[in-house]
Amino acid sequence: MTKYHWDSVLDSTGLLCPLPVLKIRKKLKEMKKGSVLRVIADDPAAIIDIPHYCHESGNKILKQDVSEDGQIYLLMKM
Repeated sequence: MTKYHWDSVLDSTGLLCPLPVLKIRKKLKEMKKGSVLRVIADDPAAIIDIPHYCHESGNKILKQDVSEDGQIYLLMKM
C-alpha cells in the first residue's frame, strides 16, 4: 500500500456544486508544482466534478476514496 503525504488540506464539506471545484482551483493556483492537496467533500456531484476538473486542468488524482462519511481526494498540482 502506498503512503501519501499532502502539503495542504481543503475541507469542502457542506459545499455544493460548483463550490468545491472552485475552491480546489483557487487552492491549487496558490500551490507549487508537485504539491499535493487533500480534499474532503460530501457533495454527491463531487465524485464526477473533481475528476472531470482534474482531467480538464491537467492536474493528477493520486487517490480517491469514497465512504459513507464522504469523499477524500489527493490531488497533485501538475
